[in-house]
Amino acid sequence: MTGTSAASATSPSGVEVLRYAAFTTDPSGGNPAGVVCEAEGLADADMLAVAAEVGYSETAFVTGGDPQGRRFRLRYFSPKAEVAFCGHATMATSVELGRRLGPGRLDFTTNAGEISVEVTASGGDVPRATLTSVPTSSREAGDAVVDAALAALRWSRADLDPRFPPHVAFGGNDHLVLAAASRERLAELDYDFDALGDLMRAEGWTTVHLFCPGEPGEFHARNPFPVGGVVEDAATGAAAAAFGGYLRQLGYVTAATTYLVHQGEDMGRPSELRVEVDPADPRVRVSGQAVVIPA
Repeated sequence: MTGTSAASATSPSGVEVLRYAAFTTDPSGGNPAGVVCEAEGLADADMLAVAAEVGYSETAFVTGGDPQGRRFRLRYFSPKAEVAFCGHATMATSVELGRRLGPGRLDFTTNAGEISVEVTASGGDVPRATLTSVPTSSREAGDAVVDAALAALRWSRADLDPRFPPHVAFGGNDHLVLAAASRERLAELDYDFDALGDLMRAEGWTTVHLFCPGEPGEFHARNPFPVGGVVEDAATGAAAAAFGGYLRQLGYVTAATTYLVHQGEDMGRPSELRVEVDPADPRVRVSGQAVVIPA
């Protein structure tokens, strides 16, 4: 594929990497993602090396596909390891492919399953992408792992909101979901990076999704990501999808509902993720915009 309009740079490995900020219209906000559109010849070690060079929480690699059919194979690497699914890097890749191929549906084969994304034109010439997740699910988290997570976070049980029990939610990856008792508790994130990372690797969690309610229909969220070598994600589409499934599982969704998740605020990279949940559909739709980060 050729003809990209995005700013790009060649990594030290000689691979062309596009840089996007996802879930924002401001390059200084959102969650940065690397996008490699011509990754067919790259081995796993090559992709991991490029992701480490880029240094973002994830870089997406288009490793094959059919541009005419708008179907692609997509893989994701953090600086430390491959990730089965990454929402913000999918959004960035979709906006870039939408620039090249035009608005419409894109289908991706990922390690987590089949993902579809609809790319549409939006105000200010900033495309909007809406991904439909794999079927989501959510289950109660055991007391022992919750206590271990709280210890690593330097939180206590009193720091949790009893209206939202701890769960492990799935939306392509597993995420521990914990509700902070207040916005102030959420803002004061200062955790043990190594201890939380070790626990997450042992449990198979990709991030810990910390949240608290905001205005009606809105939530504030933070996502520690030590297993990826990153302290925190500024916007996490996969966790947002899992969170939608969590809310449905708890019975908070009785009709098709759209929530707005604010993330990245406490990092200085504000992001907005729109999460559409239907009680009759285990899949969740997550939408947002993505813009090029200037070279």
